[in-house]
Amino acid sequence: MTKASETSHAILTATCADAVGLVAAVAGFFAERGINIIESSHFGDPDSRRFFQRTVFESGSAHPLSALRAEFAGLARRHGMDWQIFDAARKARVLILVSRFDHCLNDLLYRYRTGSLAIEIPAIVSNHPELEGLAAWHRVPFHHLPVTASTRPAQEQAIAKLVEDLEIDLVVLARYMQVLSPGLVGKLAGRCINIHHSFLPSFKGAMPYQQAHARGVKLIGATAHYVTPDLDEGPIIEQEVQRVDHTATPEALVAIGRDIECQVLARAVRWHVERRVLLNGIKTVVLR
Repeated sequence: MTKASETSHAILTATCADAVGLVAAVAGFFAERGINIIESSHFGDPDSRRFFQRTVFESGSAHPLSALRAEFAGLARRHGMDWQIFDAARKARVLILVSRFDHCLNDLLYRYRTGSLAIEIPAIVSNHPELEGLAAWHRVPFHHLPVTASTRPAQEQAIAKLVEDLEIDLVVLARYMQVLSPGLVGKLAGRCINIHHSFLPSFKGAMPYQQAHARGVKLIGATAHYVTPDLDEGPIIEQEVQRVDHTATPEALVAIGRDIECQVLARAVRWHVERRVLLNGIKTVVLR
């Protein structure tokens, strides 16, 4: 085991066809090298017959990650694993896209500034200029990239260039009221999270909270999901609901909905950057 002064943490994520002995094989790999496991979660899905595992372990100068990756590759090949080993100390680099609604952006920036959300935010992109002051207060570069039907390809090319130049790990649509093109969605597959309201029944289009009030909805909520070409139908990461009744005005529903959206989006971002979210076809496994 490494000395305490040299110890850091790393995260292994692995998925493969479910089989007997997978947990033992991974644990044995670390035990053979005298590496301490700090945390480990796994799940075997009886429907997809897939196995999912997330393991946090001690690393350091005695066990450099480059060497561990080379050594683990042999075990992974034997079991047909899709896997990665991450340095837990490296903060994910997050690009936030937003339009005019500022509640989700403000919440993420507060969590970022106070350190409760361990990420880096190299830039904020908006198709409107109104939130530049909020970004400046948090000392985050702001890029105003307006978009129209004719300028959309160039605007999305500018976004893609920021993703590449800033080495972005995750793109968050914090109430970004534009539909991304299939081309950009493809480039961001598995690393772009969106947040939207959730009603029973569902109301789309303008003024959804007013529509919900008119129908006497008793539950409102929010859904965070990965972005796919199918609008608002990507693999779900997190959801939350709150009960309301006939006394709630449309304005009260809006306020409640914004609070829920902030909480759900923050949890989804946290779980993604902590490598807790693994794709399982059209859904996710979240190893909390």
